Amino acid sequence: MPDFPVSGHVATGFEPVREAFTENFADDGELGAGFAVLQDGELIVDLLGGWADRQKTQAWDARTLVPVYSTTKGVSALVLAALVVELDEGYETPVSVIWPEFAAHGKGGVTIGEMVSHQAGLPGFIHEIDPDLWLDPPACAAAIAELAPLWPPGSAHGYHPLTWGYLVGELARRISGQTLGTWLREHVCEPNNIDFHIGLPASEHARCADIRRPSALPELGEMTEPKRAAFGTNWSSPNRGGAIWRQIEIPSANGHGTAASIAALCDGYAHGGAVSGKAIMPAGAFEDLVRPRVDGPDLVLNMSTSFGAGIMRNTHGLFGPNPATVGHCGWGGSMAIADPDRRLTCVYVMNKQSNVLVGDPRAVRLVNAVYGCL
Repeated sequence: MPDFPVSGHVATGFEPVREAFTENFADDGELGAGFAVLQDGELIVDLLGGWADRQKTQAWDARTLVPVYSTTKGVSALVLAALVVELDEGYETPVSVIWPEFAAHGKGGVTIGEMVSHQAGLPGFIHEIDPDLWLDPPACAAAIAELAPLWPPGSAHGYHPLTWGYLVGELARRISGQTLGTWLREHVCEPNNIDFHIGLPASEHARCADIRRPSALPELGEMTEPKRAAFGTNWSSPNRGGAIWRQIEIPSANGHGTAASIAALCDGYAHGGAVSGKAIMPAGAFEDLVRPRVDGPDLVLNMSTSFGAGIMRNTHGLFGPNPATVGHCGWGGSMAIADPDRRLTCVYVMNKQSNVLVGDPRAVRLVNAVYGCL
């Protein structure tokens, strides 16, 4: 018998998924984790295992919340897609039309579509800032808008690990009059009883799992100015250890949820923009969200990447066998994928982080096990 608790269920025929989930815990490969699968809107896998705390006294259960870092981007991209339909030109609208200050340093022509597909040249701050700036989203968004791009916008793409969320959050606020997290909560999560939060109330912090940080840095290859701005300075990220980090909204990085709740949201990518059976955007807007906008060498990640309007496309095969599958990964290992042809969504979350930025082997093992059962 394993020395860690495992609960939840798998549908008949998906028993190998439970086996793969348990195998992930071998040789201290996990602390705690959750894995959920929706097919045709039905929760066919909902597995919970291990421990929510470092001391291994609190079992991971259905109410355990965990931050999923950049997997948050997949949810935020859905929200923005529902909002840009308010604009006559949609994603082709220049950001500066909505946010005039963004035009600084020649960025006046950068479109929303270019910005959300990591083409704006703003992956981070190359010059020193107080890291606490990240904990003040309006001030941080204003500071990012004032930056000069690190490459000519539209000429290349490079992953914006944190800045993406402040840019998207400010756009969402200016379009809708609400913060992105508030819009998500009021229009999608609360009406459908989905336990996911961008901006986690203090009343829910006691449900959060402890995070065990990775023991090695991500493999970025030769350090360049864009990579340094994104990941390589002492001010590349905020202090993630405090209550403020959980409570503020960072649509690129601090979504908190369960595997099942994230699956309920990301299932929108498997159903043409419908969440819990309700369309949150017109069909044409969904096609604009997922169509490829960039494909090729990434100036920040040490790999080629392809993005739609904020969602990653499956050009690398890490999201299963279907090239039409889309998804997103988060720092440390979390991953959400959605296959529109099979109307299938898989979400993996955990609290023991690895240094793999895209396609953590634990998540890939689980996704492959699901496809092996179909």
